[in-house]
Amino acid sequence: MELTTERLCLKPWQEADAARLYDLAKDPAVGPAAGWPAHKSAEESLQVIRESLKDAETYAVWRKADKLLIGCAGLKFGEDACSEKGSEPELGYWIGREYWGQGYAPEAAACLIDHAFADLGSQAVWCCYYEGNDKSKRVQEKLGFSYVRTDPKGDTLLGYTLPEVENVLRREDWEKKQA
Repeated sequence: MELTTERLCLKPWQEADAARLYDLAKDPAVGPAAGWPAHKSAEESLQVIRESLKDAETYAVWRKADKLLIGCAGLKFGEDACSEKGSEPELGYWIGREYWGQGYAPEAAACLIDHAFADLGSQAVWCCYYEGNDKSKRVQEKLGFSYVRTDPKGDTLLGYTLPEVENVLRREDWEKKQA
């Protein structure tokens, strides 16, 4: 399944995307902000595609204008999600540093939010960011997410703990924005 916006196409990841994923994910400013270490090789990126990016509802984000892969966005269900119910997905996204500040993250995220509510029947979409990740915080604010809690234990990455801020967008709030 492919999802589209004015400027973007969200497509399932393919193993052939590994080299481009590595180009984006080796940047130390990208992964740690999203909760994963920078990739060390194209082989590692291929393994990440095989082990996690091939999951249902996880998409490579492509620019339509030049057919360039610029990031990732997805909906995660189940116990790994920060949601209160397994049927309420957690939204995740990241964009390569070269493409920051151009509105791609909110555009891709809004597409997945619409998909979660309109196509998947979700009653809420959750989204988290690590304290200090002001870019992700702003994306969530733009999209109408509301603060729920801060988990001081968050995640431990590269030897330090990152407190995690958890936010939610409920169906009724999304529907108000659609009217």
